[in-house]
Amino acid sequence: MALGSWCSWRRCSAVLWLWGLLLPLGSHAAEPVLLAVRAARLFDGRSAKPLTDAVVLVQGQRIQAVGPSLSIPKGTRVLDLGDVTLLPGLIDAHSHLLTNLATGQGGESLSLELYVARRSTAERALLGAKLGREVLESGVTTVRDLGNSGVNGDVALRDAIQRGWVVGPRISASTRALAPVGGQFQRLQGAAVQGLIEQEYVTVTGAEEARRAVRQAVYDGADCIKVIVDNGHNVLSTEELKAIVEEAHRGNRAVAAHTTRDESIRSAVEAGVDSIEHAYSLPDDVLAPMARKRIFLVPTDGPLSECDTFGSDARDEETRVAMKARCQKFVTKGHERLRKAVAAGVRVAAGSDVYVEVAGRTRGEATVRYLSAYAEAGLPPVEVLRAATANAAELLRMQDRVGTLEVGKFADLVAVGGNPLKDVAALRQVRFVMKGGQVVVDARDAEGRAGAPTP
Repeated sequence: MALGSWCSWRRCSAVLWLWGLLLPLGSHAAEPVLLAVRAARLFDGRSAKPLTDAVVLVQGQRIQAVGPSLSIPKGTRVLDLGDVTLLPGLIDAHSHLLTNLATGQGGESLSLELYVARRSTAERALLGAKLGREVLESGVTTVRDLGNSGVNGDVALRDAIQRGWVVGPRISASTRALAPVGGQFQRLQGAAVQGLIEQEYVTVTGAEEARRAVRQAVYDGADCIKVIVDNGHNVLSTEELKAIVEEAHRGNRAVAAHTTRDESIRSAVEAGVDSIEHAYSLPDDVLAPMARKRIFLVPTDGPLSECDTFGSDARDEETRVAMKARCQKFVTKGHERLRKAVAAGVRVAAGSDVYVEVAGRTRGEATVRYLSAYAEAGLPPVEVLRAATANAAELLRMQDRVGTLEVGKFADLVAVGGNPLKDVAALRQVRFVMKGGQVVVDARDAEGRAGAPTP
């Protein structure tokens, strides 16, 4: 019998009303199981002194309690991780999950233009799912993805992860970067190739176009705004940057500014952006304004060890030595810039800017390895950890959810062998990863993983 022939509007309404009344009486949802994660040491994201014999109580996606030698309620499932350091899930404030350029001779990456021309946004989003899982499994539970993701591919990946379709980190997505004419591409000839630029960037000319571009990004699903201030050919004006910042802040979006030249850094700082990305050159006169305006520096320098591969495919020894020396000089200059900024009171958030394949390493391993560069520059281990946890969470405007181990925040936990408060290289020894109360990596034996409830 058809529903319409039996169920008049009034009769169906009455039945559904009665069902709604009775259903709650017999269908109370079961409370999520209480889980206790125990470790020898715990870094909470802020304190330089670790907690010992630490316990984190987790229920559902959230942290219920944190402390040393906590009393564990009867019936709680216990995960005893042993002699490890537990810390908040790491945050990469400058990632490119949908870009994975192959490296060519001498360690140089192949062109972004060719990569974009050969791969669709859909293909890159699927690749991003693979790289995202690798990042998560290395202890990076949150990333800010800053462009080069095709037409909103980062938003698609973010949403797929949120819906549980694929496994990956929390993503703060920027959609297409705002940029001066040409984006970040080398000069391309002909109208046909303009589509490549438009796939990756929204070109800005004038303050009104800048405002419109921010509104488009917000409409497209951006959590933050990425702006290319200089591209080797053109530089956005201070007026254009001020329009971008004003419009973004009106919509509660932070602005990340890609800057490599003194002129562009000064304009970005004057405009009041939220973070200066890269800043390979950082003039002295911007340090005080950055500290006063609480603008983060996101250095994307690699460790000196990355220079070992430069020139490995060179045709002669002289070329190889010269390429390695240039790399070391560049990295050393970056270390000096970072020390200078920290001494001036500029806050630092960790960002890797990994967008190429690294032989023998997953994307996650390559990402975490970049934190060693901050230690090489002289930052104490606790400051390196803060840069990759509490500081980065504040920059992403997610400090109410992630970045520290506190009651009410997401249960994003990482356990590593050794003590990263003494040596940040311990971050490479991942033993356990949890994101939002779900275990992603558990390197213990089967008996340890059983996690029997307390008697």
